[in-house]
Amino acid sequence: MLTFLYRAGWALVRTAAPLAATGDGKFARAVRGRHRGAAALADWASLHRDTARTLVWFHAASVGEGRQAEAVLVRLRAVRPEWQIVYTHASASAESLARSLPVDFAGYVPADTVEDTALALGALSPRALIFSATDLWPELVRQAAGRGVRLGLTSATLAPTSSRRGALARAFLHDTYAALDAVGAIDESDATALTELGVRKAVITITGDTRHDAAAARVAAIDRTSPALRALGEAGVPLLVAGSTWPDDERVLLPAVALLRAALPLRLVIAPHEPTPEHLTDLERRLAINLPGAAVVRLSALESDPGAAAACRLPPASHSRLPPAAWDVCIVDRVGILADLYAAASVAFVGGGFHEAGLHSVIEPAALGVPVVFGPRWHSSRDARLLLETGGGTSKASSDAIAAALGGWLEDTDAREAAGAAARAVVESGLGAADRSVQLVIALVEG
Repeated sequence: MLTFLYRAGWALVRTAAPLAATGDGKFARAVRGRHRGAAALADWASLHRDTARTLVWFHAASVGEGRQAEAVLVRLRAVRPEWQIVYTHASASAESLARSLPVDFAGYVPADTVEDTALALGALSPRALIFSATDLWPELVRQAAGRGVRLGLTSATLAPTSSRRGALARAFLHDTYAALDAVGAIDESDATALTELGVRKAVITITGDTRHDAAAARVAAIDRTSPALRALGEAGVPLLVAGSTWPDDERVLLPAVALLRAALPLRLVIAPHEPTPEHLTDLERRLAINLPGAAVVRLSALESDPGAAAACRLPPASHSRLPPAAWDVCIVDRVGILADLYAAASVAFVGGGFHEAGLHSVIEPAALGVPVVFGPRWHSSRDARLLLETGGGTSKASSDAIAAALGGWLEDTDAREAAGAAARAVVESGLGAADRSVQLVIALVEG
């Protein structure tokens, strides 16, 4: 009965998709992408699929899961260059990352309908289908298993707050998880939770979280002479990088920054999670209220003209003769660059902890040895828990508390360096997960 209802629901969604696919917002792009996902895979296969070569299909929901998959894909491409690799995602946020991966095709996962799934699997004829973290699609798993496709899950996890732990979800998803042939769980607690969902104990291996390998690789690849990092300059003033913020985060963070700037010199780089024109304009308005007199500039303007900040300083007018690099707040007005900007940070604030979606990734600043502050909605993040346990990060629920935590690190160099070292150690202790996951995939495909 649940399967019938699921298929009927997806059939309705598939029919209504064109109505929801108007505009250029993330949701509309994702709807369009999934609506055409199966056809795009079939079109690629008709031109490029070589059935004499093994094909492995990787799927990851969005950017975070995509980074976990990336660490595996890079290594797998090096040791099995003869394989064809297809990568799919479900979120519009992952479009840029998908284009950068070492795969033969990257695009949206098809709508999870009977027809779309059959078209995609028939066209690709994959040897294995590998999911990253959590994003399993029941119809895709059901049909793949029926065709003899080997099914794997890497960096497998189940957060304490996950809705999949509910009784209804467990009942519906049991067969989906039971179909998996190889699972690389992040740790023992995840392994236990996954068996409760239906994964067979015999197929589970503890491999760790490949996100740590991906973060370390990203740090090693940072170009410290890039236009963005050059634009931020070497002013000798402490720099707070606030990443992936939502308006709910900013309502708490900006008063904290005002308190800090009243006590010590500080610059703020703030990167909204969704830098839409509306969000950027609203952020500038709130900066004017919370930080009157601050020189506010967008990163794109700062990169093209280092003197742009002088014209952006709000009253008083006596500040109009500022030196070229004299800015106080830099708004990051594009995506895909945040992980590099943490390299310039003295301390970091990661958004999402005051937003209903929950905390965004804290691992990028941690990998750079930057201590992290975040809001109270962190319980779905294993990395946040590790930072809290080791002292590499702290969670605060008010502007005063955020200001006190950041101020303590900024005023005490030894404390800041110790917290940064603890944050980096969290990442370093997790290295090797990608290599173990690659071996799991190879064994699944070739075993």
